[in-house]
Amino acid sequence: MSQNSAVIDDFVAAWKSMDLDKIMSFFTPDAVYINMPIEPASEGLEAIRKTIEGFIGMADQIEFVVKHTSENASGVVMNERVDRFHLKDGGKWVEAQVMGVFELEGGKIKAWRDYFDLAGFTGQMGG
Repeated sequence: MSQNSAVIDDFVAAWKSMDLDKIMSFFTPDAVYINMPIEPASEGLEAIRKTIEGFIGMADQIEFVVKHTSENASGVVMNERVDRFHLKDGGKWVEAQVMGVFELEGGKIKAWRDYFDLAGFTGQMGG
């Protein structure tokens, strides 16, 4: 396993802790996080923190289940995942089938793009 893939494996595992500071420690100061079906992109640590706070705030448990990981010669890491959130309100699990693309610089995430079906995800939440 390459160093970049190991960083992303650690990043994905950090979500289970729901420790915002730990999760944020994986990003460069000028990082960009794009959830493709959601606008606008989160640019910079403050915006990324706010976006991730939203995910953590809605759940009492989070787990990312990686199905496949691939890395190209340039060090871009891609993973196919199931992102699972146990909702505080409603007490049920909701899941998103995700394709994630990570660009790293100096062992940290510089760009993160997730591709998923937003309607499928939000439809699981009910009313």
